[in-house]
Amino acid sequence: MCRIAGTPPRILPPLALMLLAALQQAPIKATCEEMLCKMGFPEDVHSAVVSRSVHGGQPLLNVRFQSCDENRKIYFGSSEPEDFRVGEDGVVYAERSFQLSAEPTEFVVSAQDKETQEEWQMKVKLTPEPAFTGASEKDQKKIEDIIFPWQQYKDSSHLKRQKRDWVIPPINLPENSRGPFPQELVRIRSDRDKSLSLRYSVTGPGADQPPTGIFIINPISGQLSVTKPLDREQIASFHLRAHAVDVNGNQVENPIDIVINVIDMNDNRPEFLHQVWNGTVPEGSKPGTYVMTVTAIDADDPNAQNGMLRYRILSQAPSSPSPNMFTINNETGDIITVAAGLDREKVQQYTLIIQATDMEGNPTYGLSNTATAVITVTDVNDNPPEFTAMTFYGEVPENRVDVIVANLTVTDKDQPHTPAWNARYQMTGGDPTGQFTILTDPNSNDGLVTVVKPIDFETNRMFVLTVAAENQVPLAKGIQHPPQSTATVSITVIDVNESPYFVPNPKLVRQEEGLLAGSMLTTFTARDPDRYMQQTSLRYSKLSDPANWLKIDPVNGQITTTAVLDRESIYVQNNMYNATFLASDNGIPPMSGTGTLQIYLLDINDNAPQVNPKEATTCETLQPNAINITAVDPDIDPNAGPFAFELPDSPPSIKRNWTIVRISGDHAQLSLRIRFLEAGIYDVPIVITDSGNPHASSTSVLKVKVCQCDINGDCTDVDRIVGAGLGTGAIIAILLCIIILLILVLMFVVWMKRRDKERQAKQLLIDPEDDVRDNILKYDEEGGGEEDQDYDLSQLQQPDTIEPDAIKPVGIRRLDERPIHAEPQYPVRSAAPHPGDIGDFINELQGCEPCLPG
Repeated sequence: MCRIAGTPPRILPPLALMLLAALQQAPIKATCEEMLCKMGFPEDVHSAVVSRSVHGGQPLLNVRFQSCDENRKIYFGSSEPEDFRVGEDGVVYAERSFQLSAEPTEFVVSAQDKETQEEWQMKVKLTPEPAFTGASEKDQKKIEDIIFPWQQYKDSSHLKRQKRDWVIPPINLPENSRGPFPQELVRIRSDRDKSLSLRYSVTGPGADQPPTGIFIINPISGQLSVTKPLDREQIASFHLRAHAVDVNGNQVENPIDIVINVIDMNDNRPEFLHQVWNGTVPEGSKPGTYVMTVTAIDADDPNAQNGMLRYRILSQAPSSPSPNMFTINNETGDIITVAAGLDREKVQQYTLIIQATDMEGNPTYGLSNTATAVITVTDVNDNPPEFTAMTFYGEVPENRVDVIVANLTVTDKDQPHTPAWNARYQMTGGDPTGQFTILTDPNSNDGLVTVVKPIDFETNRMFVLTVAAENQVPLAKGIQHPPQSTATVSITVIDVNESPYFVPNPKLVRQEEGLLAGSMLTTFTARDPDRYMQQTSLRYSKLSDPANWLKIDPVNGQITTTAVLDRESIYVQNNMYNATFLASDNGIPPMSGTGTLQIYLLDINDNAPQVNPKEATTCETLQPNAINITAVDPDIDPNAGPFAFELPDSPPSIKRNWTIVRISGDHAQLSLRIRFLEAGIYDVPIVITDSGNPHASSTSVLKVKVCQCDINGDCTDVDRIVGAGLGTGAIIAILLCIIILLILVLMFVVWMKRRDKERQAKQLLIDPEDDVRDNILKYDEEGGGEEDQDYDLSQLQQPDTIEPDAIKPVGIRRLDERPIHAEPQYPVRSAAPHPGDIGDFINELQGCEPCLPG
């Protein structure tokens, strides 16, 4: 027979009281009898000793259930579900926190097979642990033994060890224990340690895996201990495996699982997710209106009292109109209104101090923390705009637009610059023609009465408008418009000096062209709209007259011509001539108006047609030799085409050499009548007559260039090129260029010849100014007298006999010689005889008196 041995609970000092409670939660004695498998609980009544203070979520004991078929699913239940809950693994948990009474607490644990609906029951008795009675130190040190499970088969002649499902109740350790450490928990034993020398070890997180070293085991005695305080907020439970091997390392027992739960202690305060919470609620909200939710968290076990929070409002500021305007759901943190009277115009914001307490809000043992909830009362349109006065006044000059004539001021208690505050104005009467509009100033919320159509003082001198004001959004239900939401606006119109205006404007006058200067054309007068102002009559003047054809009488506006009206003038467009006149009054300030006179000029036949083009080219042979010509006439129908074309009778050679044929109303064709006409330029007069009544005709000269042509009818001689590509002006320009070029060449030749002569003259030793031939004078008398005989013939000798620095005496110069100037210095001539000896030349002249002049 195999069994799990245990010892009853012992009395420990107060510091180890909770550890003792954890170790005494499961039954400590059980027996396995050699019998056939029987489905159900192994006992009808199960007793357990637990601590007097039970925490919600605390495991209390483990109920054992014998299942002969592993495939069957068993569901556990409790007769007291509000106090106790049974997990799927058979562990019984406290559903809430409470204190056990001195009498045993009883309840029934049931197990049911959902498929067969078969049900089994077992009674559970929970007895609170006894108070400290001073047990011996030996008893106090006694701890629970955990023996490796075993099973014996009835038909076996010897014991056979086999692993089977066996739930070892978890070991519960309170967090933050003060020790001393290491602190013994349980002792792991194998019943084979009597015959074998065994070694015990433990594995898993907290032992040989991180975090290592928290749990240790004595390899000889199997004593399992904890080495340091535990923190449930870091690790809530540890799952270890205990091993038993012989001295050779051979496994003698199957490993068993050991679960160590860290029992939560209330060592963490609640923490709000935000220190300041912001919410809004519309003013006028009814009680029960949701506002906002505040949330706090607690690091302690949320399934135990240590992590169960409760909320409450500590204070409200301001306390108007009631100190309890809001309430909070103590479990969810939802804040709602609890009283009526929220008015943004009185209180715009509330500040609440919210407290969260664990231990289900226990003020004695629970830990607390606070946060601030700021609740803003949002505006609703519960205040209509109200005019500050019943009547507003304004004035506007006549004929002015886009002028603000009055400011309508209103008051609104709602939040500024919101749809509940922004005002909209409308006119309900007094403006049937829509001459006013009311705009809203976005900053001041005032209504700006503005003129949008000109007002005539002579028609309306005053307006009385009825206006109403409302918000952009409708008023809240139950709010009525006060009388101040409507007002009247009295607007006075001011008379001003208005500009005179011509009637009609523009004025159209139809008149035949050719009207002579000094003729009366029409009368163009203006009107003055001012009927209530004292002022003299209007004065007229001319403002624009492009052709200077007209003048206007300054008093009566009579318009007469100053020149002949000509429809063909460049100032006439589409038969229309426009002139602008000015009418001025003598008001203060003076005003003036303009008027346009439009003269539609009717055409008369005052222009004769002309030929176009003026020049043409044809061949000297009969074929091809046609020339197309067009008649042009500044006049218009019926004083223009169709035109008649003919050749004059004089000179006779015109009709003898040429013939003309009209091919359309405006076009004709000129061609040679004879078979051959010598190349040259011919002037052909053409008589053109229009269709006017009376007719107008003119003789136009067509300059025809006759040239030699090839088989295609193209000119081949120079005359053709000149006639086809160059006009008369171009030909004259070319000739002038040729003449100028020839003159330049001639001047260059003359200049070159003169330069050669000057080069030769430089070789002479006699100054040209002293040349005797230049000094021969002509007199009207036959003899020169004694003066003619007074010669210094020594000057006529060879110049080389004269000293280089000699200067001609002034006293021997004749009175009729050239003006006195500085005598030039001559170079020394060669001593060789010179063929052009001047002295010989003079002697020859003296010997030939008939050769001398005179």
